[in-house]
Amino acid sequence: MFRNLLVHIPTERAVRPVIDVAIALAAARRSHLDAVAIGYESMSAVGMVVEGGSAAVAAVMGVEEERAQERANAAISVFEVEAKLAGIEYGTRTFAAIPADAEQHVGALSRLYDMTIVLQPEGGNASYDDIIPQGVLFNSGGPMLMVPHTHKGPLETRHVGIAWDGSWLAARAVRDAMPFLMGAKAVTVIAVNEDARTASSNDLVSHLGRRGIAARVQGVTVDRGNIQGAILSIVAESAISLLVMGGFGHSRLQERILGGVTREMFQSMTVPVLMSH
Repeated sequence: MFRNLLVHIPTERAVRPVIDVAIALAAARRSHLDAVAIGYESMSAVGMVVEGGSAAVAAVMGVEEERAQERANAAISVFEVEAKLAGIEYGTRTFAAIPADAEQHVGALSRLYDMTIVLQPEGGNASYDDIIPQGVLFNSGGPMLMVPHTHKGPLETRHVGIAWDGSWLAARAVRDAMPFLMGAKAVTVIAVNEDARTASSNDLVSHLGRRGIAARVQGVTVDRGNIQGAILSIVAESAISLLVMGGFGHSRLQERILGGVTREMFQSMTVPVLMSH
């Protein structure tokens, strides 16, 4: 029931979208909310030390760690001000790390929470904060709520959309989103390119109905390359405020590989998206 939440606070990007969503959600559900902020250490400065040996390298690394920690503290202080004003139960964590370690650390940390809230990556921005969502998606073992970087205000869940393809990942996402689905005023099951012989969207509607959730199916047939665009068109036309979907992809030798629709949704999402992997 989302009683224990984690939010990643960016240190290189705007923090307001995730802070507003996370704090409002914790307040509405009387949840505990922990916030984590990471200052990223630059290794380029170490490479510039050509004289002085290990002592010089250690000194430079110490300065980099101190600066990274200061950035993390500055970001988390914004969260703390808002959390105190909201009167929620909260905790904070800050640390300095190189980007690869930061991704692994947050991914592992998120396993201890009912849901983790992250900011949508902004590809052209080349920020280390952009790698965190993939780490959470692949490593948390639970749902991830990704907030668009253009989002303003709290999370709105009156109309929830489900991107349904009958896969186990979509089913996992539906189960993880059940607290939102049970409180929604409307639920739309978006069935893309559903084969009549294996169609299961109506079965999903029946399943949700047994939980007291009234849902309807909206089907669409499009070329494979236009699936993400078709989903977002339905989201806009139907005024869907939260999208639920499985997060496709896999992790291979520390490389994060997203499926096509998942990758496109990371890039072009227009409403908050709950993903499960």
